[in-house]
Amino acid sequence: MRYLLALLIVFFSQAISAQEDAVAPPGNPGEANMGRKVGNLPPKKKEGDKGQDVTIRDYKIIGYERDTTFLDTTISIQKEYKYNFLRKDDFELMPFANVGQPYNKLGVNFDVKDTYPKLGASAKHYNYMEVRDVDYYNVATPMSDLMFKTTFEQGQLLDALLAFNTSKRLNFSIGFKGFRSLGKYQYSEAESGNFKMTANYETKDKRYNLRAHGAAQNSLAEENGGLSNKELQFESGDSDFKDRSRLDVLFSNATNRLLGKRYYLDHRYILFGSKIDSGKTRTTALALGHEFTYETKYYQYKQTAQNDYFGDGYDSSISDKASLKTTYNQVYAQFSNKTLGVLTGLINHYHYNYFFNSVLQTPTQLIQSQLSGDEISAGAKYVKKIGGFQLNGSAQVNISGDLSGNLLDAFASYDINKNNKLKFSLHSSSRMPNFNFLLYQSDYSNYNWQHTGDFNKINNNGFQFDLDSKVFGNLMAKYTSLDNYTYFASDPSETVVEGGEQAFVKPFQEGGTINILKVKYAKEFKWKGFALNNTVMYQDVSQANNVLNVPQVVTRNTLYYSNFGFKKALYFQTGVTLKYFTAYNADAYNPVLGEFYLQNQEELGGFPMLDFFINARVQQTRIFLKAEHFNSSFSGNNFYAAPNYPYRDFVIRFGLVWNFFS
Repeated sequence: MRYLLALLIVFFSQAISAQEDAVAPPGNPGEANMGRKVGNLPPKKKEGDKGQDVTIRDYKIIGYERDTTFLDTTISIQKEYKYNFLRKDDFELMPFANVGQPYNKLGVNFDVKDTYPKLGASAKHYNYMEVRDVDYYNVATPMSDLMFKTTFEQGQLLDALLAFNTSKRLNFSIGFKGFRSLGKYQYSEAESGNFKMTANYETKDKRYNLRAHGAAQNSLAEENGGLSNKELQFESGDSDFKDRSRLDVLFSNATNRLLGKRYYLDHRYILFGSKIDSGKTRTTALALGHEFTYETKYYQYKQTAQNDYFGDGYDSSISDKASLKTTYNQVYAQFSNKTLGVLTGLINHYHYNYFFNSVLQTPTQLIQSQLSGDEISAGAKYVKKIGGFQLNGSAQVNISGDLSGNLLDAFASYDINKNNKLKFSLHSSSRMPNFNFLLYQSDYSNYNWQHTGDFNKINNNGFQFDLDSKVFGNLMAKYTSLDNYTYFASDPSETVVEGGEQAFVKPFQEGGTINILKVKYAKEFKWKGFALNNTVMYQDVSQANNVLNVPQVVTRNTLYYSNFGFKKALYFQTGVTLKYFTAYNADAYNPVLGEFYLQNQEELGGFPMLDFFINARVQQTRIFLKAEHFNSSFSGNNFYAAPNYPYRDFVIRFGLVWNFFS
């Protein structure tokens, strides 16, 4: 009730103060403001102008590939889907009960952007900002973006960003995303902090451009191993266990942490180039550039006492730590011509040092303490637009080094008309598995291995077709052929005793080819103020052995109503979302590795998840109120995100997104 009261107060106070301010016209409030003046934005003056209104287009967001968008202060059903911990659509993910815990996969995509192995602990990386996830800003005036959302018991989530400039050509941003959530179950507290600073600079003649960022990220989570008596205490629906903190868990003495620090620089200089009349585009130009990244990262698992659930230990307590230091340099030359397109040639150097404290001798092998080396590769990129055709291509070939591989991406799109667009893409890549597949050391005796000599590079070949139509909807069909798929699983040659279910989890590599067909269709139907938004995904996996499990069908359907209120000062949407996926052998979670592993003994899924929401927009403020999984109390206690790990119960959560301009 306190969230509902706060919501009503905000509604009325904002609506009364905003009735004389400019708002988006009622034509289609779910779309961006398209250069219109936004209420409360300050006026901006340019040289030679008496004055000019600032529009939302003057607050630019620049991505890693230098693609530029602008700040969007509207509200839509897509904003509802992205208003979560990750701040992106989680249609293909299944979250655990608490914020900041892992996500199980409902869909797969094996396409890669880089050909180098990662640290591992992939279940802990969903909230980790990689180089490609950091945006840069070019703003007319100081701008802030604040996102707040309640969590689960004794904590909150805040994502704050401030972007400003010292001149039109030098822009900075400072951002911090942090949360703490105790969770509903015993020993499931999670917290994290993600800090970033960015700089974006361009000289007056636009010949030199620099982008840089620094990031420090830290996530910490308590691990309880899941429920220990789920049939009696959870699935039975016994009223004595409605308070989830009373349910027994496997252990209450373990934590894992992921910490990373990164420094990034990308700068280029245009050697020559003739300008067209506007002075913004060069008909022919040659530029030289350099990209640099230095990053340190470690994953750590601690447990105050060894637990037979993971097997025997070398010590009475467990303290595992895997560290990775990388340095990346790319030098490139870019030739652009209005007729020929943009061609980029590049050379990459990648130095890595993945290490543990000492060498380990097991009864079967000598396990090294580190993997260190240098990788050199060369590549090219091409971009060209011809009428309604858009062509993109990139290729990268390994020159020296043992771990990196090759990469080929080709993309073509055609604008049939303003309502229909076709896309076709090819992807081919090869690279070694992540470092924790190749080498790992632990105080648990069975969690020690080295596979640098017998694991091969993962090969991925596939193509994708997309049809984006405002009339017929959006259709995506993707085919992937996967060789040397690498995964974690319990060793079938070992006998697992009761109480030691994860004692023999280790990496394996599949020798056969896995073929994956993935089809996704999205379409929204509208009638007056009502709308039905639908997304359906079908997946089929062809494989000799069941090593890759995904649900065959995943669907999300939202029925909602939109309208204005308070003399059109307020715009709101309210509705119900159904998410459902067919039963399948969902991967199990291993907290020692921070990874999911294959299991074929227990089917999960086949249960509905219903959410009710009310969202509203007043000026640049968006308000979100959601009753999550409100059907949990009457649809049965069989809702799991992974074996032993339930999905969340019915909960009401409240949040806001503010944008301030000065």
